[in-house]
Amino acid sequence: MKNSIRSIIALTLFTAGSTTAFADNTWEDKSKDAWLDGKAETTLLFNSHLNSFDINTDVQDRVVILTGKVDSAVDKSLAEELVTSLEGVESVDNKLSVINKKQDSELVASLTDSKVEAVVKSKLLMSSDVSGTSIEVEVLNGVVILTGEVDSDSEEELAVMIAKNSEDVKSVINKLEVADS
Repeated sequence: MKNSIRSIIALTLFTAGSTTAFADNTWEDKSKDAWLDGKAETTLLFNSHLNSFDINTDVQDRVVILTGKVDSAVDKSLAEELVTSLEGVESVDNKLSVINKKQDSELVASLTDSKVEAVVKSKLLMSSDVSGTSIEVEVLNGVVILTGEVDSDSEEELAVMIAKNSEDVKSVINKLEVADS
């Protein structure tokens, strides 16, 4: 009988100790999540590039969940990077919605035009058969505009072909002038 009572007391103490330890861990985890949530909210609030009032944060097991809306894909990435950099954040589940997709497509077009301009200008400068320093290159929506002066009709044709054969070029407007011989 004494052994049975000791077993029951031991089992009760073990169970109580386990429950207390489990409750303490759950409480600590929830407080860490709440602390991270406040940290994420504050980080987004103090960033002048984001409208943080349209971004909601929630934290579950050190995973920050972003919901709401932002103006562009750049803002979506910025919010994620800001929160990812916080100490204690395990990962970010970015569920933000982009509301101004037209702005993003304009940005991509602008970057593509800049890339095309750099590529065409570089090819003209690298060609020993074209006086690339005398040719100006402008790009608008994939249309390359060549202006300047070249020494011959052949050089003019080569410059146009170099531009036409470059990636992402839709068409070429030739405003080159052949120098008087």
